[in-house]
Amino acid sequence: MHAVSTLALLHAQSFDWRVWKLYPSFMVGWLLFAALYFLCIGPLRRRFEGAVPATPRQVASFSFALAMMLLSLQGPLHEISDYYLFSAHMVQHLVLILAMPPFLLAGIPDWMLRPALKVKPIRVFARAITLPLIAFSLNNVIFLAWHFPGPYDLMMRQHNVHIAMHLMIMVTGTIMWWPVMSPLKELPRIAAPLQMVYLFLVGIPMMISAALITFSGTALYQWYVQAPRIFGISALDDQRLGGVIMWVPGGLVLWIAITAVYFRWTQREVAEDEQGVRIRPPVSRAGMIVPPPYPNP
Repeated sequence: MHAVSTLALLHAQSFDWRVWKLYPSFMVGWLLFAALYFLCIGPLRRRFEGAVPATPRQVASFSFALAMMLLSLQGPLHEISDYYLFSAHMVQHLVLILAMPPFLLAGIPDWMLRPALKVKPIRVFARAITLPLIAFSLNNVIFLAWHFPGPYDLMMRQHNVHIAMHLMIMVTGTIMWWPVMSPLKELPRIAAPLQMVYLFLVGIPMMISAALITFSGTALYQWYVQAPRIFGISALDDQRLGGVIMWVPGGLVLWIAITAVYFRWTQREVAEDEQGVRIRPPVSRAGMIVPPPYPNP
């Protein structure tokens, strides 16, 4: 009973969408990360071998990833997910794992990462963890482990553990996207058909976890059982909504990615076919190659 009372005391007692709280533990790291990127593409770029200016698309993509981090981990979504609703926490996690990493990788020029690969231990380690099977396993094992009731409630009670969990899912989420979005030829993307299969398989463990959470007959997470109820939603209904969010929008993001990979692949195939037609010499009806016409004297 004492443990339950302690959990209740850790919760905020009121929620207001208009209130934006900024936490130094996040803001310092976020600002340093953003500053490092913009210094590298700006004043420090000339120190990188083979560096070329970052494209507007790359800068916009990286900036969008930064914005998703900020909006997920600060402000109203942070407050409602930390103190009130499991379903809001699932929105936060899906943004950090499925939505943010591809934009992050699309925004990083290859020359910015290449110097790290000159260090042999880093190169060997990077090649190992970006293999599709390892990247798939890391992401899913970390994500699923933190969603067992025991680790989840520990994370919610201990702020430093919660920070570590968010760092872990962002890093492993980025590694998970590497076989599809790699900016480095030294750590290449897998072939487009395999990318589609890979993205389909990535969603299966999450779907199984979401089904177990959605169809559970009891509330699994004491942190949210003791949370003040808002929006008239019970702890069990909130949990089921969180499972559905993990299941449906999470799966939809992966299907959108599969579709994007398919169209990117087919467009490249069409472009290569058209290029082949342009360079192929014309053939006569008899099957003889027609020589190019001589220029008029």
